[in-house]
Amino acid sequence: MPLKAVILIGGPQKGTRFRPLSFEVPKPLFPVAGVPMVQHHIEACAKVPGMKEILLMGFYQPNEALSRFLVSAQQEFKVPIRYLQEYAALGTGGGIYHFRDQILSGGAEAFFVLNADVCSEFPLQEMLEFRQQHGDMHSFVILGTTANRTQALNYGCIVANTGTQEVQHYVEKPSTFVSEIINCGIYLFTPAIFQHIGEVFQRNQQELALCPYLGEESSNGWQRAEVIRLEQDVFTALAGSGKLYVYKTDGFWSQIKSAGSAIYASRLYLNQYSKSHPERLAQNKPGGPVIRGNVYIHPTASIDSTAVDHTCVLNTIVGWDSTIGRWARVEGTPSDPNPNDPYAKIDSETLFRDGRLTPSITILGCSVTIPAEVVILNSIVLPHKELSRSYKNQIIL
Repeated sequence: MPLKAVILIGGPQKGTRFRPLSFEVPKPLFPVAGVPMVQHHIEACAKVPGMKEILLMGFYQPNEALSRFLVSAQQEFKVPIRYLQEYAALGTGGGIYHFRDQILSGGAEAFFVLNADVCSEFPLQEMLEFRQQHGDMHSFVILGTTANRTQALNYGCIVANTGTQEVQHYVEKPSTFVSEIINCGIYLFTPAIFQHIGEVFQRNQQELALCPYLGEESSNGWQRAEVIRLEQDVFTALAGSGKLYVYKTDGFWSQIKSAGSAIYASRLYLNQYSKSHPERLAQNKPGGPVIRGNVYIHPTASIDSTAVDHTCVLNTIVGWDSTIGRWARVEGTPSDPNPNDPYAKIDSETLFRDGRLTPSITILGCSVTIPAEVVILNSIVLPHKELSRSYKNQIIL
């Protein structure tokens, strides 16, 4: 069966919680477990039999880093990969509707849609098999997982028939408890989905015709009509129609909304590497450094076996070309889920709480110099800074 995949990578204004890291590299290319975030998605899609093309979709301006990555990924995974640039942020449904002819070209009978800011085992083949066993060949599948009752309110919540797994009710970020099954942002569609998105588009146009002032906020009314959200505008309407199903995974899954969540996502992928990519994990070798746990060492990094400078770096992201002096301590507060709750997820982080910087991981932008014998705790340091003293809970501009 001819298949395609669409990876939604968003755009520059969507990476604000990744600053200052997103100043240097687009968020989808930020390294997670040693490779660009979106490479994990591409690799999973390329493994599915019948995958004819992978489309990255977003509103980043084409740039050298993205183009270079696409060429490299095509060569590595032996599948055509293209970037489709939206003229504006069109939402999770508006973008795929705008480029529907590109998605359907070549006779794709089904296609996956994956949000770039999630990490997962990506059980794509299992979703295909699930659709064959449940529902008909024109039904749609959402990947779901279990969250605890409190954190489920931060996600799209799914009420499904316990026997058939048909979605009976869907609510995006409800104000009260609806279900512990949440939307993972990974979908399997057939071309029939465009009929349902088209109905939303037509309804938006009709509303604009009745209330033309609604379109004044955007450059034109067509743009406003094309902004469509799969979750709120499409899934809510499809629930209970017999066309939408949920495949629940027990594998790992997490959002990557902030730099802190990228550290947790790296840990999840590194744990998976022992089975999927043992060659990416550093190994203890005679005369080499001591490796404890699952560790990825960049090919350009050189670590002497005798290297000891008594520096402590914990829960921190250090940008390229940065220097940390001897006896310095650079530490952040991890945002990991509760380890005692198997269904816990990472809480949504806000940069400030009660007028103060929320304790989180420490981030050093590129080309930052930390002197010897200082402590940097729960702080964000913008690129090209040379510090002279200790800092705690601060943003150093």
